[in-house]
Amino acid sequence: MVLENIRYELRPPIAVVTIDRPKVLNALNRQSMTELEQVFLDIQKNAEVRAVLLTGAGEKAFVAGADIGELASLSPLEGERLAARGQGIFHLVENCGKPVIACINGFALGGGCELALACTLRIASSTARLGQPEVKIGIIPGYGGTQRLPRLIGKGAALKMILTGEAISAAEALRLGLVDEVVEPGQLLPRAEQIAQTIAGMAPLAVRDSIRAVNSGYDLPLASALELEASLFGLACSTSDKAEGARAFLEKRVPNWSGK
Repeated sequence: MVLENIRYELRPPIAVVTIDRPKVLNALNRQSMTELEQVFLDIQKNAEVRAVLLTGAGEKAFVAGADIGELASLSPLEGERLAARGQGIFHLVENCGKPVIACINGFALGGGCELALACTLRIASSTARLGQPEVKIGIIPGYGGTQRLPRLIGKGAALKMILTGEAISAAEALRLGLVDEVVEPGQLLPRAEQIAQTIAGMAPLAVRDSIRAVNSGYDLPLASALELEASLFGLACSTSDKAEGARAFLEKRVPNWSGK
């Protein structure tokens, strides 16, 4: 895999993915998006990876948005296709079967905020700023921001962010539920890795299907969502990991997960 805009480090059971275009605040261009897709397809099939840290290079930005130069010349059809492709790649991030922790180390604006929204968890540096400023250049969020943001923080708060285009502080993002924790800059990756290692110590199939149950059931009627949960619970009961987990608990030892 040849990557120019992304660094991909495998440190089993963790993978670290870094958007690496610091001179343009890690803005997402077409090549970055293609590389992001390649990396997460590899993560999806790599059984050694049980959790992912996703961040941006440098201290200024997680991802400061899309590449405005590429957006400037888009026709309506090209714009629709670009949005659909971006949505597909972020769907892969959201549903790769591994928990993805966004480590928000600075600006997370536009596509950067949308990328963070697609992650399983979001840890922010106290200096981070998050926003959806697309209206300032005459467009709307196109990579899922109009859909994931209100589901996460509520319709009113999401519309305020989207319609004003104003960025909010990490503290305000925490208050709204847009991020899950705020830490000092030097603690961002260590804290995210601590959480990732904790999750990586759990049964991998149970982690995968917990994410699936939440993501797939969130917008279903409760009765349908509960049916999905029961089905996935039954599937878990068929696994070797379930048998190993029960034995380890009764024998008071650490389980040895096989992922089967």
